[in-house]
Amino acid sequence: MPSPNAPTHSTTIGYLLWIFGFLGSHRFYFGKPVTGTIWFLTLGLCGVGWLIDLFLIPGMDRKAERRYTAGPVDYSTAWLLLTFLGVFGVHRFYMGKPWTAVLYLFTGGLLGIGWIYDFCTLNGQVDEKNREAAGAGLVPA
Repeated sequence: MPSPNAPTHSTTIGYLLWIFGFLGSHRFYFGKPVTGTIWFLTLGLCGVGWLIDLFLIPGMDRKAERRYTAGPVDYSTAWLLLTFLGVFGVHRFYMGKPWTAVLYLFTGGLLGIGWIYDFCTLNGQVDEKNREAAGAGLVPA
């Protein structure tokens, strides 16, 4: 089980998501849902912001490391599950939320709306789970 000071996000995954960055995926991953939405709606500020982000990713990673808590739920795993299997609720099963996972499974991620909501809130959801685990003594100090 990772310590609370363990890395939460991966620069490598950030760069892999940057390939699709004109859709804002790397910004959502690093906990920037507002600018992620702007990038999604403007195709990365017509590509200019997307190119600039190539150089900003290490800084986004450092800020995410300071902001979020490491723990038993891995951010990168949760993000990959959300991105590729989110409409089936697999990321929610992984985070220990079986009731909403089943709901997502039978409704296609609540018709896609819940899936989009999770893109904006997943870092906070994982952070909350990891803080709960730390408070319960499940994560070594």
